[in-house]
Amino acid sequence: MPFKRTACFLLALSTAAGLALACDAQDSTLRIQPGKLPALGTVDERFQSYNVEMIEITGGRFWAPYKQASSAPADTAQPTPGGMPASLYRYRAPIDLANPRLRKLAAALGPAYMRVSGTWANSTFFQDSDDPAPAKPPTGFNGVLTRAQWRGVVDFAHAVDAQLVTSFAISPGVRDSNGVWTPNEADKVLSYTRSIGGKIAAAELFNEPTFASMGGAPKGYDVAAYARDFRAFDAYIKKAAPEITTLGPGGVGESGVLAQMPGMKILKSEDILQDEGPGLDAFSYHFYGGVSKRCAIGPAAAVAGTSPEKALSHDWLTRTDRDEAFYAALRDRFTPGEPLWLTETGETACGGDPWAASFIDSFRYLYQLGSLARKGVQAVMHNTLDASDYALIDESTLQPRPNYWAAVLWRRLMGTKVLDTGQSPSPDLYVFAHCMRGKPGGVTILAINADKASPHELTLTTKSARYTLSSADLVSSTVQLNGAELTLTPAGDLPSLSGAAQPAGQVSLAPASIAFLAMPSAHNAACR
Repeated sequence: MPFKRTACFLLALSTAAGLALACDAQDSTLRIQPGKLPALGTVDERFQSYNVEMIEITGGRFWAPYKQASSAPADTAQPTPGGMPASLYRYRAPIDLANPRLRKLAAALGPAYMRVSGTWANSTFFQDSDDPAPAKPPTGFNGVLTRAQWRGVVDFAHAVDAQLVTSFAISPGVRDSNGVWTPNEADKVLSYTRSIGGKIAAAELFNEPTFASMGGAPKGYDVAAYARDFRAFDAYIKKAAPEITTLGPGGVGESGVLAQMPGMKILKSEDILQDEGPGLDAFSYHFYGGVSKRCAIGPAAAVAGTSPEKALSHDWLTRTDRDEAFYAALRDRFTPGEPLWLTETGETACGGDPWAASFIDSFRYLYQLGSLARKGVQAVMHNTLDASDYALIDESTLQPRPNYWAAVLWRRLMGTKVLDTGQSPSPDLYVFAHCMRGKPGGVTILAINADKASPHELTLTTKSARYTLSSADLVSSTVQLNGAELTLTPAGDLPSLSGAAQPAGQVSLAPASIAFLAMPSAHNAACR
């Protein structure tokens, strides 16, 4: 919801209840009557979701944390995506999805979609037996997924109220003598999933076909090859698993900096959609506002990401709107009426910047959720749950990062029905509203003050419970709720997340702060 700097205005809404919100002509304060905000639409119950990369499940070399990247051994035994420098990666053992603390933390985000995919999934072989995994992947693959590992995924999803989203291998190992994709690997995964009581809710053919050459596709892979593969995939899914929502094309970066990186061969989503024909149930895309510091090497440095100094800028926060508009236009042109899913996003591509784990990125994260919900995007899957610098949870300590706490508050307070708050009088104040979760008639306002220097105000005609997120140091990994630092209890449980009483009237938002304002007694007819 990009806002322009404008003079104060009066916004009258054509509702039976009358005036819902306005801007005071003297002090430019946004005035909101929560009980009269009209509905814009709804989002999926699992709107706020997350990724667990396939390489986390199998074990292998994922993005090296900055504090360890320089000392990480350059193990070149396993291929790197697109031949990128081995020093960017560090070996990590398979994730322990049975860990009680991880399950407890993930359950607090449920219901959610859990997407198990990523670049490494494009060339992963499924060991469909209980035999030990081979010492090296079969020819045509770069990794091995065992039954035990996939059973752990299914068990985890059941335990944390997550529905599985995935993609399949498309590397040379799955192709017939004519180079055409076959469902051999997909069929093994789907059959085994069913046999253990699991279910895959949605699937893309493979991860990010826009950069197929970097993602394990055969040499010379082009739009015609993708269209041929998609038709084979679509025919297989409709026959073998019609209950699965077919997602695609899963493009990324075509309207932003990734497309500007020199030397990158891109298969355009427009060309893919033109050639592949019908078959999609929902339109998926990925979004990263830029490339992280670790990948800003050589020519990429000129078109990389951002810095902490610019992380609250209007340009950085609203880049998600630019990409949504780009892909929504393609959706409207080729698959009109289908839902839009953002199946992978994070602070920046290549594992996030050194400050991605700090409070300052929560502005990007919550702005993205609020703005995309307004636009009708049905699911937003954050990369990742607990791997690399942009994860919601620290993978080494299993301590929640600021974005995790932001996610929990969204999950507890923001329902599926989206309300219209109109336009803010300031380019640094972003205001969103949803029906309050679990409270018929209730409303929750999300107010983001991205101004580092000045407070901003809005006026609510209803009292609320206020949940303010702030930090004395914006690039700190700690965050305060109403002035108290958020930490787990000694037993690893979430603390009581209680709001502070906020009387009706003016609400002052401190510089660089975020506030959820929950009003269970708003009596909004659209929320009953």
